[in-house]
Amino acid sequence: MAAVDYTDKRVLLVESSGNMRAAIFYMLRSLGVANIRASSVNDRVLSEIQTGDYDIVLLGHNVSDTVAGIQLLEEARYLGYMKPTASWVFMTSDASQETVLHAIDSRPDILITKPFTVDELKQRLDGLVRKRMLFHDIDRALQSGDDEAALRIALTSFSPGHPYFHDAQLIACKLLVKLERYPQLLQLAENLYWKTHDKEAGLYWAEGLLNTGDIDGCVTFLRDLIAKNPLYMAAYDLLTLAHEMLGELDEARDIVQVAASKAPMGIPRQMELGRLATQTSQLEVAQGAYKRSISLGHKSCYKSPEPYLRLANVHRLEAAGAEDNRRLDLEKRFEETLSQASVQFRDKPELAVKTALLRGEMAKTLGQEDEASACFQEAEQLNSMLEEPLGLEQEMAALNGKSAVKPKPKVVKKSAASSGRDPDMSSKVNRQGIKHYANGRLSQALRHFGLALEYDPTNGRALCNLAQMYLELARDDTSKRDARLIMFDRNIYLAGKLPLSAEAAKKKEMLQALRTGDMDAMPEGQLGLLLK
Repeated sequence: MAAVDYTDKRVLLVESSGNMRAAIFYMLRSLGVANIRASSVNDRVLSEIQTGDYDIVLLGHNVSDTVAGIQLLEEARYLGYMKPTASWVFMTSDASQETVLHAIDSRPDILITKPFTVDELKQRLDGLVRKRMLFHDIDRALQSGDDEAALRIALTSFSPGHPYFHDAQLIACKLLVKLERYPQLLQLAENLYWKTHDKEAGLYWAEGLLNTGDIDGCVTFLRDLIAKNPLYMAAYDLLTLAHEMLGELDEARDIVQVAASKAPMGIPRQMELGRLATQTSQLEVAQGAYKRSISLGHKSCYKSPEPYLRLANVHRLEAAGAEDNRRLDLEKRFEETLSQASVQFRDKPELAVKTALLRGEMAKTLGQEDEASACFQEAEQLNSMLEEPLGLEQEMAALNGKSAVKPKPKVVKKSAASSGRDPDMSSKVNRQGIKHYANGRLSQALRHFGLALEYDPTNGRALCNLAQMYLELARDDTSKRDARLIMFDRNIYLAGKLPLSAEAAKKKEMLQALRTGDMDAMPEGQLGLLLK
């Protein structure tokens, strides 16, 4: 087998320990890597990941880090910065079950425990690079948003005897889920599972069963899969959903509670436990889950007012049947929780609406009808002032743990958000990015434009907005100009493949004209007139 050539690879090394960073740096040099960007773990790394066009990202995690590597991994996945063409290596000195399972949830390509030798690193990276070379066409199709082309390549370019045939089949399964082609998924994943007994193939098979109406079959298979793979968290998550779709809420709660106990660092899973525990009147369990969500969220991309609001609602539900002293204590906790939320999230106008709504529900619970009526009127008035008013009944149902998931004996269609396409949310996030940009908060703007494309890769306005920002960044920093112009060209190219509005098309033409001119002669400051 030919040796892997690393001379053309761009590598980002993120590691807070100076000694470990130096050791890994020289390991990479010994492998032939010439282009290495080394950094400590800090909150600026995400901007580097988002703007840089890296082939390999090595991300270190140490318990002592102020900004945890696992936090950056989670946020990079959440914001869509983990490009299909890049390989991610998560390096941890903490081999605890909690950390490892949390890392796996963010799906790095490799998880390696520090310290390691150069031979160990070489073996793992060689396999990654060879695989990435073979999957180059698939990755490029994914990068451009052409899922159908990626699926076609995955299904036709690898023969059964190929060493990466099964990997290509798994990619095809993932794409069939995204494209909601469940009958095809069911057949492909079932055949793959019985040939390989691969747990990921099994999960895709279960998802095919679930979405073609065989929910009972899905439950039976998932229980067997979990028995064979007791730390496979994704199987617990799907089993929770299946039980809820069958209307078996107690079983759904028990499953997610087991999963949360095995992998307690995942906020979405804790929030799901809180929701199901609230719905099944297990209020102590719900309270604990929401408190953990708040604690974990302080340094997480999942930080939001929702766990505060849902915890306050739990206190309201507890107050309903409490004796006088206990009720007064719960009223105090209720108000303290809402106050904490208002302090933490002053920039969220919808929070005032939800707070007024909850106060109305608390007054109603306590029999204070006049106070309840006044609070509900305040909620309606504040809601009418929002750019996008909320559905108040739906908000209250969500706070009480109600899900949009209903028991369905037939084929279940996923929402646009769950399939990765949500044009309305994409437009909303894009507008938020524009506001951040206008106020000079460039890193937040970059994140929001990237998140807008995660919700809808066909959002031409977001692509043009990203292109403009990269053009400005290229103008302002000559040391990174080439890399940022590459990102500009990529986003303009993707925008050019879309049917753009007249406004977006005009912006694209103006940006291209600026790109072809003298970069140093461009106007200083924000190109604000283009970003409307």
